[in-house]
Amino acid sequence: MTTSPAPRIPEAVHRRRWAILGVLMLSLLIVVLDNSILNVAIKTIATPAPTGLGATQSEIEWAINSYTLVFAGLLFTAGLIGDRLGRKKVLLGGLVVFGIGSALAAESGSPGQLITYRAVMALGAAFVMPATLAVLMNVFERSEQPKAIGIWAGGVGLAIAIGPITGGALLDHFWWGSVFLINVPIVLIALALMIWLVPDSRDPKPGRLDPVGVVLSVLGLVLLVYGIIKGGELADFTDAKVLATIIAGVVVLIGFVIYEKRSDHPSLDVTYFRNKVFSAAMAAIALVFFALMGVTFFGVFYTQSVRGYSPLESGLLMLPLAAAQMIFAPRARLLVDRFGNKATTTAGMLLIAATLAAFAGFEADTPIWLLEVVFFLMGTGMAHIMTPTSVVIMQALPREKAGSASALSNTFRQVGGALGIAVLGSVLATSYRNGIEGKLGALPPGLRDTAGESIEATLGIAEKLGPRGHALVTPAYDAFLHAMHVTALWGTGVALIGTVVVAVFLPGRPPAAEAGEREPELISTGD
Repeated sequence: MTTSPAPRIPEAVHRRRWAILGVLMLSLLIVVLDNSILNVAIKTIATPAPTGLGATQSEIEWAINSYTLVFAGLLFTAGLIGDRLGRKKVLLGGLVVFGIGSALAAESGSPGQLITYRAVMALGAAFVMPATLAVLMNVFERSEQPKAIGIWAGGVGLAIAIGPITGGALLDHFWWGSVFLINVPIVLIALALMIWLVPDSRDPKPGRLDPVGVVLSVLGLVLLVYGIIKGGELADFTDAKVLATIIAGVVVLIGFVIYEKRSDHPSLDVTYFRNKVFSAAMAAIALVFFALMGVTFFGVFYTQSVRGYSPLESGLLMLPLAAAQMIFAPRARLLVDRFGNKATTTAGMLLIAATLAAFAGFEADTPIWLLEVVFFLMGTGMAHIMTPTSVVIMQALPREKAGSASALSNTFRQVGGALGIAVLGSVLATSYRNGIEGKLGALPPGLRDTAGESIEATLGIAEKLGPRGHALVTPAYDAFLHAMHVTALWGTGVALIGTVVVAVFLPGRPPAAEAGEREPELISTGD
């Protein structure tokens, strides 16, 4: 394009650009793979020792969110460090830390240790994720970037497919820690290929680091998420400590935004959000992951605890979602070219809302093929949201700022997912506790509170009680299904909000004669 200010990419790099993309996707694979594997292992980890760790629902939420919050909180700084020191160096260092954290997590002896080592893994992942997309933007010409980003997004679908199946197979034959240990050989392969193939790049004018901003963002998010999860655990959001923690988190996050706005070297440049298109794309990513992560959280308990599928079978049930992403993510740009960002992304958000609403009708005996259809449609919707919004975001900033654009995109995705798990997980916990409490009167007082925490806790106690506990099984299923229906409707509401945002603010299809000129103008006005 005549509007592109970037110099031509060196011929030697240009020739091996697709091989480089393959290495970047392998690095991305382990970061995404870890979360998709963990989703299948949730029930096993919640099972009492020696099979699992006996983690409560809130501890499981923290095992997921300790990773997510550290990851999201450090992405800004990780992007800047990559811009300053070189993306290849940062990728290599991030992979090493991620591998060490994975090995430690595999040997965790308690839920607390698992939460801690997951945070170490997130420290490494925070430096991997933005660097992969930043390197991509620096090895492909602007005209090929949408296609490359589409393939890159399809790699997420591949990870979603491989993760649950690999995790299920490992759990069928090995102990629960094997789902983390599997990361180590993948890291070693990725390190070797990266040293060989990937060129280094950096921003000629990198920004200064912003430690105050990092501390404020992480502290604010942790307080907010902790308060939400604690409220769900207690089934009481009016509790003084819960309210104080949530309010403190909101206040710190407001302080973070004010500080970043006044700083001359912000980790989050709030001026980017003056561009409505850029802001809408960010909001779409955050809202879709808010809804999806929250709903996927209860999906594992539905397939394994209620329907009785093994971890491997549960992983195989996710195949349609992954297949749809792999099929449609690289092709979504074709729909954008024909119908525009607004129509493509709005249709994707509506499809997500419809699939989430479908969960509100699922029962213990719903034909399993219906679940498979819903998963396929959910993956289709995701593919037609992630690819167009990622292109909008990555092309909104100059190529040398690719690390910052990638960090912003991934931060909003992770924060949206963390809040989704916290909020919708708390809705699930509160609804479940309210539904099961009346059935626990025969239990000793000390066991009632524990049994009300989750369906796994109730079923675990029922199993220990033997024949006396059989009366708890059916009420546990009924209470969980009701809680799942309520949670699914909350997720549907969030997806519909996202639909309105993209329908109002994303650009439509530009006239053919002006398409080559208008798109860069639309997505660069916030610079």
